[in-house]
Amino acid sequence: MTTTTSPVRDPGRGDRSGRPQRPPAGAAGERRGTRPATAGRTRGRLRTLLLDHRVARRILPLAVAAAVLLPLAMLFPGSGTWPSALAVDLSGPLERAGDWIIDNRDHHPVFLYFFGHVSNLVVVSVRAVYLLLLAAGWAGVTVLAGLVALRLAGVRLAVTCVAVFAACGLLGMWVPTMQTLALMVVAVAASVLVGGVLGLLAGLSPRAGRALRPVLDTMQVLPAFAYLLPMVMVFGIGVPAAVLATVVYAAPPMARLTALGLREADPGVLEAAKSLGTTGRQRLLTARLPLARRQILLGVNQAIMMALSMAVIASVIGAGGLGDRVYQALASVDVGAALAAGIPIVLLAVALDRTADAAGARLGAAPVPDEEQHLLRRVFCGWYGRLLTVLAAVAVAVVGRMAGHSLWPDAWTVPIAAPVNRAVDWMTDHLYSGVPVIGGTADWAARFTGWVLDPLRSGLQSTPWWLLLLVVGALALLVGTWRTATTAVLALAAIGVLGVWEPSLDTLSQVLAAVAVTLLLGFAVGAAVARSDRAQRLLRPVLDVCQTMPQFVYLIPVVALFGVGRAPAAAAAVVYALPAVVRITADGLRAVSPAALESARSLGATGSQQLRQVQLPLARNALLLAVNQAVVLVLAVVIIGGLVGGGALGYDVVLGLAQGDLATGLVAGAAIVCLGLMLDRVTQPAKES
Repeated sequence: MTTTTSPVRDPGRGDRSGRPQRPPAGAAGERRGTRPATAGRTRGRLRTLLLDHRVARRILPLAVAAAVLLPLAMLFPGSGTWPSALAVDLSGPLERAGDWIIDNRDHHPVFLYFFGHVSNLVVVSVRAVYLLLLAAGWAGVTVLAGLVALRLAGVRLAVTCVAVFAACGLLGMWVPTMQTLALMVVAVAASVLVGGVLGLLAGLSPRAGRALRPVLDTMQVLPAFAYLLPMVMVFGIGVPAAVLATVVYAAPPMARLTALGLREADPGVLEAAKSLGTTGRQRLLTARLPLARRQILLGVNQAIMMALSMAVIASVIGAGGLGDRVYQALASVDVGAALAAGIPIVLLAVALDRTADAAGARLGAAPVPDEEQHLLRRVFCGWYGRLLTVLAAVAVAVVGRMAGHSLWPDAWTVPIAAPVNRAVDWMTDHLYSGVPVIGGTADWAARFTGWVLDPLRSGLQSTPWWLLLLVVGALALLVGTWRTATTAVLALAAIGVLGVWEPSLDTLSQVLAAVAVTLLLGFAVGAAVARSDRAQRLLRPVLDVCQTMPQFVYLIPVVALFGVGRAPAAAAAVVYALPAVVRITADGLRAVSPAALESARSLGATGSQQLRQVQLPLARNALLLAVNQAVVLVLAVVIIGGLVGGGALGYDVVLGLAQGDLATGLVAGAAIVCLGLMLDRVTQPAKES
């Protein structure tokens, strides 16, 4: 039996502070004596809870934001519109700046000795490549493409490349294809050079990497149209503006992947090289760059695809080539002519993508034994194979010019514009409306506009501006930090300050509707692909082709099916963003641990229960990444949808470019930048959390 004894305090002794303690006087006295200490502990616990609790840390910035915004809302009341007192009219300064640039473009030293030389260099380079392609003739270019593909990947890719260039000629688009290819060669070379230098700085210097990261992040989320206006303002309409806009658009992925490869170089190899007494330059050339070559080549591949996409879009500012044919056809709603120019764009994208992938896969791979290679690959391998490739292409080009067939013969063309337009007319007569039960495509577009787009736009435009700022801040806090929330709120507020609040909300309504449809379809298809190997094999080539197609091309089929308007622009955005969402969702669900699935099956879970209770929660990061990609890709196409009646900010940009109204175009472009930044900040931290 054990007894417990309570300690007895000496009434005369004080505590650590030296103050005498009063002896206990019953329960009431005990409560009175302990109340100050208990209250202090309670206040400290409450303070710790408020400062350390995750929810409290997120609510506190919102409370501060509400305290700032509510007085402003009372000072500037309104029924959803941004207060005019908080807007800044930039049309006057921008018009004066545009007039100054136009007046001084021919004699100011900055234009004469810097921008002028850059413009001349671009024009000379593009023209030299174009003349070289024309001199090689259709036979020389086709043979050269086939032999290069043969050396890199084999007979299948060689036949594909030859078929691609033959199709460009058969469709009567040989000269526009060569114009686009010439612009592509110069733009990709400059993008790789600029992106490589920036990647070296970011990969070798942590300080430079931290400084360049927000710049590259912002450049990658901006829609392509946002790059056109500054270039037009400085260089005017034409090839220099198109090439430089393409370089600015395509350089960031090259820079990011180069920096990533340099940072992830094996420390053991670098330490071994350092122990041998090599200098920093020698370690870079002999260790870092060889270890990062796969990422660098992936960056080159991404630069090629983004440059092709931007080169097509840049036809709006006078780039010429295939994009100009598509733009002119869409402006006159000539779907047949647009498709005749769109097919070569898609084929060229596929050929360039496959060739770049083959080059990346071959670099660093183990050499294939001679006895396992095809005869043609054995003939064209090694340094003599490179020489033989060039000599064969030159010989074919000379023979073609001597035969008088440097350009694709007109007799070998297959016009498809008239049959396609007849098919479109038939669809207009039979599928646009009046189809029993399901209705026609025009009916679907009208219902989507009336039931989804119009109410969503009206709801956003009637919501108080301060409430939208609070909602954006809350969403950003849920997925990120107070810094990202502050950036998102300031970006949205900047749209109001620019005076384009209502058109920006119109664009936002189209983006939100298209993102909702994209995620609904993408998650469903991605889940089906993740659970079926056969579905994955069937959809893989389709997804590969869709992901290589430039944004501009997606406008052609939706115009043929739905006509023009906001619904077709949203439909094109859905089709463009859907492949990325499907692929990311399927990869995320397939990456779920098999042990977790086996455990769920052992407990008797059905397939749908495994999906809902195991795979989806464990694939949360991949799903959030899919949401972010859907938002960014949808925004890019919704802006381009201004060409087919999408209206809002895209229409303002097109109007500014078409009429030379730099004030309208630049303000709309700045609003697009802010809208893209806000949407990215609301979703991007989620993929990193």
